[in-house]
Amino acid sequence: MTHPGEQPLRIAVFTETFLPKIDGIVSILTLMLRRLQELGHQVVLFGPPGGPAEYAGAEIVGVGGPPLPFYPELRMNVPRPRVWRKLQEFRPNIVHVVNPFFLGPFGILFARRLGVPILASFHTDVARYAGHYGFSFGAPILWWYMRQIHNQADVNLCPSTAIRKDLIAQGFRRVRWWKRGIDTELFSPGPRDEAVRARLTDGHPNDFLVINVGRQSPEKGLKVLREHLFTRPGVRLAMVGGGPSHEDLKAHFRGTPTVFTGFLRGQELVDAYRAADAFIMPSTTETFGLVALEAMACRLPVIAARSGGVVDTVVDGVNGLFYDPAHPAQMAPLVQRLHENPDYREQLAEQALRHAQSRSWRATMDQLVGYYRTAKRVARRTVLRQQVANPV
Repeated sequence: MTHPGEQPLRIAVFTETFLPKIDGIVSILTLMLRRLQELGHQVVLFGPPGGPAEYAGAEIVGVGGPPLPFYPELRMNVPRPRVWRKLQEFRPNIVHVVNPFFLGPFGILFARRLGVPILASFHTDVARYAGHYGFSFGAPILWWYMRQIHNQADVNLCPSTAIRKDLIAQGFRRVRWWKRGIDTELFSPGPRDEAVRARLTDGHPNDFLVINVGRQSPEKGLKVLREHLFTRPGVRLAMVGGGPSHEDLKAHFRGTPTVFTGFLRGQELVDAYRAADAFIMPSTTETFGLVALEAMACRLPVIAARSGGVVDTVVDGVNGLFYDPAHPAQMAPLVQRLHENPDYREQLAEQALRHAQSRSWRATMDQLVGYYRTAKRVARRTVLRQQVANPV
């Protein structure tokens, strides 16, 4: 419910990615729509084609377009006139552009035409990703392009303190930290499913099982695990997820004690987390790393490269362990430390659980609603300044 005296919002969301795709952005968006429905706000979401017609009370409008060459899961969505007509009929009082790149700029243009406040949220470091796809020469242009888009918004949100620092250094203005939370009713500790454990360890349930969950693509740095994870016997890896590198990774890890499950969702994903002994994240491009928080909520300690958004989640030696991303060989002794010291692993796991349980997804979405209202205030002040500077 909205607070007394506050009118429900009419929010138009323009997003480059949504269901049926599975990733951290989609997870955040689905939680966002659930909470906005609970609070009584109305939402229409414009996104890629192929998704559901409705989610959590929000109407979903598909907008088509070809895939981006160096990031094939991102479409170059260009709206047709019906999108403008739909937006006019909906009469939003706030427009939220998510990861604006192709569709998002149209959302900003439409919002300007309607005189509606704009909030933009930054989720994916596309400029850094470009280097992993052979387009590193384009990073300065991408940063310029994203800066031009985001600086048209009344408020910009980012998922971590590290990314906020990067964006400010790149000249982004009005940047706020939108914290992250998860559904701790779903992601929670519980009894281990021995059948799942047997599957993920390929029939070796007594070995030490390390799990990785997420999009399998070049920028995630997953290949480094082969060289450094299996330095001693008794360690196994389960890789949950899919993406453009899935088949390449299966070939790369051939001959190692590694199981690939493909995408898992809901209780199947929770069961996979619960079946493991530790979670590992070698990526250095995470703007937050939501899966690390999910793993912690299932009572798993995290081993991660000290980089990006995960530094807001992992406290080294308290709820997980960091290694220097420039020296990935450091991950092997960390895995062995947890393998050989079950009491220490239990200590980290318990602290990981406590941290995750303190990160309520509803509180983070309430924070978002607060930022919507901030964007409305900023927009009003901007209009007043323009009126004073240009009196009729």
